[in-house]
Amino acid sequence: MPKPLSNAQIESFRDRLIEVAERLFAENGPGAVSMRQLAAELGVSPMTPYRYFRDKDDILAAARASGFDRFAEALESAYATSDDPIQRAQNVGEAYLKFAFNNPAAYRLMFDLAQPTETNYPELIRAATRARATMSHYSQGLLDAGLIRGDPDVIAHVYWAGIHGLVVLKLGDLISPKLEFDQLWREMWRALNAGFRV
Repeated sequence: MPKPLSNAQIESFRDRLIEVAERLFAENGPGAVSMRQLAAELGVSPMTPYRYFRDKDDILAAARASGFDRFAEALESAYATSDDPIQRAQNVGEAYLKFAFNNPAAYRLMFDLAQPTETNYPELIRAATRARATMSHYSQGLLDAGLIRGDPDVIAHVYWAGIHGLVVLKLGDLISPKLEFDQLWREMWRALNAGFRV
């Protein structure tokens, strides 16, 4: 019979399992990864992950929730660094890029994967909702300051679509060698701001 684990031991193993799952799911797709593979990567018996998660879908939901929470924390921290709405928006955009490029596996799981059973995981729903709020909060600040006009949700989604598209091109190594990523980022940001400016 397995000995009881402390809360710290449980959290530590869950975090390690989520980290491994994040990478394997992003590299191979969830359907190509088994609980046995996850266990082997961690050097534990095939049954060990079942002490912490019900099944693979449970691990996938936990990995995505973890990614969304880390992403939200990065954007919230960037937002809090300035009282100027323009600087705040710029900081949030740069934090978005930094997170995506420093955590490509998490980013792919968060935004490129639809999980049919998502509604079964309240923690995933909470984390995803939090992340979406951090991506739109700065646009409300620009609206409140009278710097842009339009529907805040539409504006936030347009900015998100632009940034996400640029990130996907970069992660897929699809940007022309003739172009510098930083130049594309500056021009896209300038064009978006100009389009919504009052």
